[in-house]
Amino acid sequence: MFESLIGAVVVIVLFVLVLRQQGRVSLIERELGALRSLVLSGVHATPPVAKPAEQAASAPADAAHASAPVADIASPTTADAAHAQAPAAEADAATSEAVPELSAAAKAAFTGSAPAATAKAARQSEVETALGTRWAVWVGGVALALGGLFLIRYTIEAGIFGPEVRLSLAALLGLVLIGGGEFIRRTGFKVPVQGAAGAYIPAILTAAGAFILFGTVYAAHAIYGFVGPAFAFTVLGAIGVATIVAALVHGQALAGIGLVGSMATPALVSSQAPNPWALFVYLAIVLAATAVIARIRDWKFLIAAAFFGTGAWTIVYMMSTLVADLAVILFIDAVTLAVLAFVWLGTRDSEAETAKTGFDWPSIVPGVFVAFSALGLSVDTTLVAAGGALPGAFVLVALVATALYRPRALPLLHAAGVVSVMIHLGIIPPTTIGSDITQGNIGFDGMPVAAGNPLTLRIGIALGLVFIGAGFWAARRFAASARVRAACWAAWGVAAPLLILLTLWLAYGNLDRDLVYAAIAALLVVVFAAGGEWIARAEQPPLKGDVAVSFALCGSALAGLLMLHMAFGSGWTTLLAGVAAIVPALATRWRSYPVLGWISVGAVVAVLGRVAFDPTIVGAEFLTTTPVFNWLLPGYGVPALAFGFAAWQLARTTNGRPRLAMEAGAALFGLLTVAMLVRHAMHGGVIDTGPVTLAEQAIYTLIAIGAGAILLAIDMRSPSSVLRYGSMAAGVLSVAFIVLQHFLVLNPLFTDESTGQIPVFNLLFLAYLLPAIAAGGLALYARDKRPPWYAQMLAVVAALLIFAYATLSVRRVFKGEFIGLWSGLGQLETYTYSALWLIIGVVLLTAGVWLKSQVLRIASAALIAIAVVKVFLFDMSELEGVLRALSFIGLGAVLIGIGLFYQRLLTRAAREANAAT
Repeated sequence: MFESLIGAVVVIVLFVLVLRQQGRVSLIERELGALRSLVLSGVHATPPVAKPAEQAASAPADAAHASAPVADIASPTTADAAHAQAPAAEADAATSEAVPELSAAAKAAFTGSAPAATAKAARQSEVETALGTRWAVWVGGVALALGGLFLIRYTIEAGIFGPEVRLSLAALLGLVLIGGGEFIRRTGFKVPVQGAAGAYIPAILTAAGAFILFGTVYAAHAIYGFVGPAFAFTVLGAIGVATIVAALVHGQALAGIGLVGSMATPALVSSQAPNPWALFVYLAIVLAATAVIARIRDWKFLIAAAFFGTGAWTIVYMMSTLVADLAVILFIDAVTLAVLAFVWLGTRDSEAETAKTGFDWPSIVPGVFVAFSALGLSVDTTLVAAGGALPGAFVLVALVATALYRPRALPLLHAAGVVSVMIHLGIIPPTTIGSDITQGNIGFDGMPVAAGNPLTLRIGIALGLVFIGAGFWAARRFAASARVRAACWAAWGVAAPLLILLTLWLAYGNLDRDLVYAAIAALLVVVFAAGGEWIARAEQPPLKGDVAVSFALCGSALAGLLMLHMAFGSGWTTLLAGVAAIVPALATRWRSYPVLGWISVGAVVAVLGRVAFDPTIVGAEFLTTTPVFNWLLPGYGVPALAFGFAAWQLARTTNGRPRLAMEAGAALFGLLTVAMLVRHAMHGGVIDTGPVTLAEQAIYTLIAIGAGAILLAIDMRSPSSVLRYGSMAAGVLSVAFIVLQHFLVLNPLFTDESTGQIPVFNLLFLAYLLPAIAAGGLALYARDKRPPWYAQMLAVVAALLIFAYATLSVRRVFKGEFIGLWSGLGQLETYTYSALWLIIGVVLLTAGVWLKSQVLRIASAALIAIAVVKVFLFDMSELEGVLRALSFIGLGAVLIGIGLFYQRLLTRAAREANAAT
């Protein structure tokens, strides 16, 4: 145990010293950089030598400086000042004892000596300085500390002295080291060797002495039992606090050693009947003393470490004790917040400067620990049984109040908000809420929510009011000067109350319909909207609608969605959520806040999520089988109309991308309306079961092609990359549907599905001819508006659909309603295919020439080539008599006609070329 203590302390000391040197190395690098810049600027003259009169005048100042405390050497800020004075003091040879000469690198920079030789000499000098001044002092200090402890151990093993004498000698050695450090400091050793500021010998000796005294008192208590736990606890604490205070003249490293010793003292000294009040009063004293020292020197790491130690002891006490004293926990939380607000952050900056300097990062530590203590006070069954849920709520309110009082303690607000949400969600950490709305069961991961009590309900309401009041007041306060801080306050001013309201509704409300909670949500809509307007009037310039205002208005929109869900059934919620998109769009007539348009877009997203959760709008059991006139029509159609109106309104006010998104949303819901009504009608009123038929798939394909055309038209009027790629994606999706579903999976030639009894307007008309016309029209419309491959792809698909429609229609004439491939082929049917394909080829060729489309001409050539192959390979062997002859005669006539047609085209082109020349 003794060796473990020594090893742990040595590791901590070395770690602190290494961290300390990083700042010193950076300081030296900055000084060398400044000297090099002088060389590059052509300043090669040596510094002017001070006149005798100036030397005499500067001597008293140097003497006074020599007698000043040397604590500033440990501080990076004052160390910079000491190094800045070194070149001036170097000019006076008579007073050069206090400050050594510059290094070889510095002299070379002033005198302009050879760079290579100077660099080599500088490297040698730096290595020599590091070995002779810094490392020698650090290792020497550690060696002194370990030597004292090892000497005590040796006397024990050798039996030279008794325990009392050994401990007395050890204590004497520690005091001698501390006195030696103070003697060296007071006798003029105030400035360390250049480049070795971290190896300040008085501080090293003091640290070694404090280390030996810690070990001596601990040995007297734990090994020999000479002193009781109370005396040992008091003395160890006094040594730690004294070490921290001594850091005022010896630097932050010594303060770190004292803080570590002070925080380790309660663990080193055990008692049969521990007193929590003694522990936490002691920790409060150590924290306050450390905060005062850290505040004077602005040592952020030191105060963060002090807050960490205090918080860690608080959490350990809450977790380890069977019956915790609530008063003790509240006491240490109050002390922590008071030290943060009145000592560490007290009068650090004016209010204007505070608003611009961001947040104080050491306040993250007390924010986390105090918030988690509030979490324990609120959810731990033992602590809640001892004092109810009020203590935890008081701590959360104190966190918010401290953050409001000291703006730089902004992390306390985030900690209070997160823990408040965690408390009301009922678990740590929060996970997804699993719910079964139909049976009224709400739970976390399948477990039902624990029933609360009226006090929990009132606490939730009170916390929500605290966040609203503090959040909006602070957001208005900082709206003009610190937009990020204002946004943080506004965000928690809406997020915490909304989440608290949601969880209270899940725990206490009627999940089917609850008008009381809906009224509260409606009140929040008004409060958040009014708060956003109140904040906007304090902005610079006023009514700009910055981030804080955006959070407030978004909170109002979310509260509105909650209100609709709490007050209305499924169908009305979806319908009214879509209509709600009009409200922020209309608001742009009076306020040009950028967020208003995006709130309308948020309504589109909310309705999309709602219909994705329940496509039937009102539930499958409540959806009637009446075609068209059922809940699907208003459930999809009314939001489509509302989104269209919102887009129209935004186009006349703010315009921009929200308007384009609303137009796309209107188009999407319009297409969804048609698609859902089609599926409903074709499946007997059931839209969520049953396989997709070819007719239904044809409707979806037409919808996809229509969506591509609508998005293309919108993009032509208001160009947008989203609309551009969205329209192309819709076209590609429609082509994928056609290739996979129409030609392969659902083709009646393979499935033998009924094509209908009506001669013309049957399944083939719906599944092949109408998509062919739509794809061809879109290809023609997109020719000069989209990349060539896109229009060509649609044109080829349109030609294939026409080919499929004509071919399948011929088979239907011969086979009737069912055209499955396994029913065979007749000779007349075979001949008809050849004639039909040749006719289609000629039609495609004519259309290609008329439209100047090379794709259609190539498709014509491909189809005619297929017909040629069929005639020579299939018809020759399968047909007989006159049909075989007619097949070849027709083929020959068509080919000759095509050749004549092309010859005339070439002749006409040649005449036009000659006329032009």
